Amino acid sequence: MTDPQNNSDAYDSPWKEALEHAFPEFMAFYFPAAYAQIDWAQGHTFKNTELRQVVRDAELGKRFADTLVQVTLEDGEPRWIYIHIEVQGRRDSGFARRMFTYNYRLFDRYAHPVASLAVLADEDAGWRPDVYSFEVLGCRHTLEFPVVKLIDYADRAEALVANPNPFALVTAAHLRTRQTKGDPQARYRAKRDLVRSLYRQGWDRQRILDLFAVLDWMMRLPDALEQRLWQDIEAIEGETKMPYVTSVERLAIRRGMQQGLEQGMQRGIQQGMQQGLEQGRLEGKIEGLERLLVKRFGPLDEATRKRLDLATPEQLDRWTDRILDVSRVEAVFEEH
Repeated sequence: MTDPQNNSDAYDSPWKEALEHAFPEFMAFYFPAAYAQIDWAQGHTFKNTELRQVVRDAELGKRFADTLVQVTLEDGEPRWIYIHIEVQGRRDSGFARRMFTYNYRLFDRYAHPVASLAVLADEDAGWRPDVYSFEVLGCRHTLEFPVVKLIDYADRAEALVANPNPFALVTAAHLRTRQTKGDPQARYRAKRDLVRSLYRQGWDRQRILDLFAVLDWMMRLPDALEQRLWQDIEAIEGETKMPYVTSVERLAIRRGMQQGLEQGMQRGIQQGMQQGLEQGRLEGKIEGLERLLVKRFGPLDEATRKRLDLATPEQLDRWTDRILDVSRVEAVFEEH
């Protein structure tokens, strides 16, 4: 069983999708004082492309997500600022310095105030970096930034599940994942209970899908328990009359493959040759399966990408059919 914390490349995790889908709720749950100072009626804009341009040559570190958001403050003046958010997955001795570096680079580029906020998802209770400074020749430069530590919520398990804020459920999932490490049966029960809570909140389909992706990514299960959980989810969806996850996941696979196939066919037609058409079909299948694997299991390593490139159409079809029935990316490729 693979924990997401052991994934060396968790940059594009579902954490980021959930954050972008419910950013006001993220701020309200983790940083309520900052939330109260923002004029949410003016909307907010994600600037992640700009963030990548500014920090592309910086060390990424072991984190789950980073995000840059433009918001308007509610202080009597129509001025906007940037909020830079880091969700950090492991203890990192260079974390505070990186927050400092990103902050001044963003300010230098855009000449607007930048608020740096951090969510620490590691397991070290004593690690709480919230400041970086240096002083030389009488000149002192300091960045102090708000920090939230997820393990601080460990004694509020029942309150988290009852809280209508979606990030209460995300926090509960993170803590249950940590508590059930090495105990697949306990993790299965915890994941089933959280999925049931997810459906009881009365959220819309997209929010349920986004949050399920986070739960599924965090709480990996062995294949047998994963299949058992899918049966439970089908029963839950029947009870609540909300067939969201099971039906939409399968629909997404069909659509993903169809989209990849159509894109590949279009390239082949443009080449004007039958050989190009067939190659386009194959490339479309590879691209479609690759997108689904990334969505289900996270970023792929080089060996997996090479395996897709060398696959036959028949293998690609078999692997696609198997995605929902396994909990590890390796199991997709196992031949029985």
